[in-house]
Amino acid sequence: MQLVPYIVRHTQLSEKSVVNTVALLDEDCTVPFISRYRKELTGNLDEVQIGAIVQFKAQFEALEKRKAAIIKAVEEQDALTPELKSKFLSCEDLTSLEDLYLPFKKSKKTKAETARKNGLEPLAKIIMAQRSDEIEYIASKYLSKEVVNEDDALEGARHIIAEWINERTDLRNQLRNQLERFALITTKVVKAKKDDEKAQKFRDYFDWSEPLSRCPSHRFLAIMRAEKEGFIRVKIEIDDERALQNIERRIIKTNNACAEHIELAIADSFKRLLLPSLSNELLKSAKEKADASAIQVFSKNLKQLLLGAPLGEKRILAIDPGFRTGCKVVCLDEQGDLKHNETIYPHPPQRDSSGAIKKISSLVDAYKIEAIAIGNGTASRETEQLVKRIAFKKPIEVFVVSEAGASIYSASKIARDEFPNYDVTVRGAVSIGRRLADPLAELVKIDAKSIGVGQYQHDVDQTQLKTSLDTVVESCVNSVGVNINTASVPLLSYVSGIGPKLAENIVAHRNENGVFKNRDEIKKVARLGGKAFEQSAGFLRIKNGDNPLDDSAVHPESYGLVSKMAKDQGIPLKEIVGNKTSLQGIDLKSYCTDTIGMPTLEDIVKELEKPGLDLREKAKVFTFNQNIREITDLREGQLLPGIVNNITNFGCFVDIGIKESGLIHVSNLSDTFVKDVNEHVHLHQQVVVKVLDVDVPRKRIQLALHK
Repeated sequence: MQLVPYIVRHTQLSEKSVVNTVALLDEDCTVPFISRYRKELTGNLDEVQIGAIVQFKAQFEALEKRKAAIIKAVEEQDALTPELKSKFLSCEDLTSLEDLYLPFKKSKKTKAETARKNGLEPLAKIIMAQRSDEIEYIASKYLSKEVVNEDDALEGARHIIAEWINERTDLRNQLRNQLERFALITTKVVKAKKDDEKAQKFRDYFDWSEPLSRCPSHRFLAIMRAEKEGFIRVKIEIDDERALQNIERRIIKTNNACAEHIELAIADSFKRLLLPSLSNELLKSAKEKADASAIQVFSKNLKQLLLGAPLGEKRILAIDPGFRTGCKVVCLDEQGDLKHNETIYPHPPQRDSSGAIKKISSLVDAYKIEAIAIGNGTASRETEQLVKRIAFKKPIEVFVVSEAGASIYSASKIARDEFPNYDVTVRGAVSIGRRLADPLAELVKIDAKSIGVGQYQHDVDQTQLKTSLDTVVESCVNSVGVNINTASVPLLSYVSGIGPKLAENIVAHRNENGVFKNRDEIKKVARLGGKAFEQSAGFLRIKNGDNPLDDSAVHPESYGLVSKMAKDQGIPLKEIVGNKTSLQGIDLKSYCTDTIGMPTLEDIVKELEKPGLDLREKAKVFTFNQNIREITDLREGQLLPGIVNNITNFGCFVDIGIKESGLIHVSNLSDTFVKDVNEHVHLHQQVVVKVLDVDVPRKRIQLALHK
């Protein structure tokens, strides 16, 4: 089995595209770079398709590595034949490979192994031959010190037969198929934990049963969490009688005494070996599918969050609200640098609202503030209402900003390095303000799992989750581009080809030598070689630099081509940038070469028309219903403004301005069937919802999307 056919079979992509993409990956090219700057080689594959090639390439390599280990292990047992080796090498998935290897696994001491040591394997072979009615008489010939009577001999032989049955690939596949199609997942509450307060959120699963194939990912993960925490027991069930009959039909060919013992061995193998093994395999597979689904939801949410609307380079006053400890206030300049901080106490117990109003008003004037950002945590609504009472000298937009993960950032090494002389409260307020200016630049500093936009993120495979989320962050950062003269180390580290160490070197070089004036100067950064420059240059922006192309996604390798276009149009290079009339008059086909085709040329012209264009929307002010302060203020039928703050497979959660978010179940998103929640709403979308039901004791709010 070879790599390229394997990937082609799983992705249905053209062989040429796969061959060229694999070659680029082997040259340490990144997915963003390949998808953006090597379209001719890949056949214009996008990041998702290239990501699939990366996935199946890794899968193939893991499979080949496992094959090599298994072949070596069997060879060391002197059991490897050319035919068996060929079978191992031809396996196309880990399941069939492990089934084939099962008879050669060096397991712990088993009943079958004990029986073999007692000399009972010949008896087992006689029984399996099914030719004798005198099996008890034959068994008497196998008595020994360890095997004291015929019953012991026959039982030992049955243990060997049970193991043979368990190792048969055809029987395992047959039962595997039955489990995949008909298995039920059933749960029972642990009686001693039934009244535990923590168990109540899982009470729907105290006595639950449904086909595993129909169990949605969020419910499966909830059930697994409940079992992990010891509140329920989970079991896989199928029609045992049907399964046993299917196995018997394949093995039992006579109606003599041997058949009776084989029937007993089948029942033993099924109950003790086959069903537990394949049930665990099925649960593992279901967990992997549920993990993949949950990770996909998390990834979609994270992408929407990272690409959230930025306010841009504005002077921002940010407030981290609170009651007893007061509201921490910071003033930031256009670059997000901290200029001032202090604490105000407008809420109980101090209630110094007049002093707080005066202070905010004076800070707005002193620092020429253009917008105010208020965290959405404790005392957020009260603080927002206070700010909106202030009569500013000029219009000031007031935004409520998600605090999710701000506390994680404020206590992190990144925050300590940025603000070594300030405490966590100041850092948290700065993060709130910077999130309004540029969500992407600020949120990359926080562990994505802490942002709180997924479902069961702590229950899924953590390695896969990190890989997926890192891919999302990398994709978002490179799709937007990064200003190399203002970007932080965390933001730079996600740029194609850079990484944490080079990011540190870039910032150190910037601090020592001043801002970069052109992309060529990037090559002077310590340890940033030709490959890193090739991979990163197109994603790094230099505003107001020596070359207008340096603030665009045009790669330096294409600068000569753009200069030729400008020369052919009879205008200076700087005048072709943003000049739609001149650009539309270019005959792109005349610039095609063996390495540069229409996809790259079209990208270049598109970028030249709007260089440095931010693909994100601009931030918009939003106002909650001022009469709704807590869950007890809600009434069925109310129409309320809200903001989508989380999306799951079963619906979306909406912030309606109180502590508890409401749920719009998939059934209440549309009058038609909802296949994908993301097709109907997106994260941070401003919506109007209708209150359907309010469960105050359980703090649950059911909503419907109002059209």
